Amino acid sequence: MSPQQPLSPPQARRVAVIGGSRIPFARSDGPYATASNQEMLTAALDGLVERHGLQEPGAVGEFVAGAVLKHARDFNLARETVLGSKLDPRTPAYDIQQACGTGLQAVIAAANKIALGQTESAIAGGSDTASDAPLGVNDHLRRILLEARRATSAGARLKALAKIRPGHLVPDIPRNAEPRTGLSMGEHAAVTARAWGIGRRAQDELAAASHQRLAAAYERGFFQDLVVPFRGLARDQNLRPGSTVEKLATLKPVFGLDQPEPTMTAGNSTPLTDGAAVVLLASEEWARARGLEPLAYLTAYETAAVDFVHGDVADGEDGLLMAPAYAVPRMLERAGLGLDDFDLIEIHEAFASQVLATLAAWEKRGLPPVDRARLNVAGSSLATGHPFAATGARIVATLAKLLAERDAPGRGLISVCAAGGQGVTAVLERA
Repeated sequence: MSPQQPLSPPQARRVAVIGGSRIPFARSDGPYATASNQEMLTAALDGLVERHGLQEPGAVGEFVAGAVLKHARDFNLARETVLGSKLDPRTPAYDIQQACGTGLQAVIAAANKIALGQTESAIAGGSDTASDAPLGVNDHLRRILLEARRATSAGARLKALAKIRPGHLVPDIPRNAEPRTGLSMGEHAAVTARAWGIGRRAQDELAAASHQRLAAAYERGFFQDLVVPFRGLARDQNLRPGSTVEKLATLKPVFGLDQPEPTMTAGNSTPLTDGAAVVLLASEEWARARGLEPLAYLTAYETAAVDFVHGDVADGEDGLLMAPAYAVPRMLERAGLGLDDFDLIEIHEAFASQVLATLAAWEKRGLPPVDRARLNVAGSSLATGHPFAATGARIVATLAKLLAERDAPGRGLISVCAAGGQGVTAVLERA
């Protein structure tokens, strides 16, 4: 019997972005206050299935998605979403989570399997609800209940339960804070803004442009095949078409108040948001067989992390949201590209100050200044809102369509910062 020959590594295939679907994003405690992650993600997925005719058995190889704020009932979110959707119930699915980078990381995970020939098509995305954030059981109460469960007699069980005090019934309210520092994301961003010398007017200018550009994109029908109505909304609820620098200048700062001349307001910071988004990815062969024209191709991606606890935080280098300052230069060097090679650039707008600090950091690392006419041309998170796990898929679908609209070869860059000092970045191209 001859020895088994090792398998040759597969040749990587191009991964096409076929289309996207999302529900309008809503401010927390608003129209989607009672909508679960699964309900929102199902609505976004069904919109994609209907638009691209994916109802038949085996149409899609896999579904990967996630949420950042998850209840125990969301433990198998992606699979349960498939079972409640118009997609074939035999479609495998799994969850993924990397804070605000979840949606883009889901796209990357799906793309890798397509590139390696392990599947021909996949849907990736995410969902998050700040309205229905899980409330944790008070830890003292949790320990008492576990003690009671382990008890071997009724007397021992009653003895354990007798330890419960009124204060133990107060739930642990979720906080938008980093476990290692206790600071909220906004407070971290305020530290970085001060380190990089990011002023108030520059932040308000970027925020106003985001709203104005998103409004213009809606007016020209850009989102007609990307957004599906949900619970009475047809547009992103946070959108303020009349936003101007002058109006934003009237808002009071909300972050960095312990320092002189704070600059970050509710207007130049992203609001807590509910929503969901998905993207359809495929091999060129799969798309050709179904008569679907790829919008663009996913050609490179990179992740990075910074030490925002012990690193160079005071000088802004290792601020909580600064990982893309490292990921993008590394990705461009590996791909043999420069910023001037990109027609469009999409930077997730967690805060206006964070976008401006990232741009400054890229320049410090030798990259050329970004032409603002190429940055977030259809608006971004300051205008749409930011349901944590949904943002990456929203950006991929938006950028892919923007490239396709140009009807010419082009290239787009994606940069997403994430909690925990992480960053996820990617490149889309249209030949």
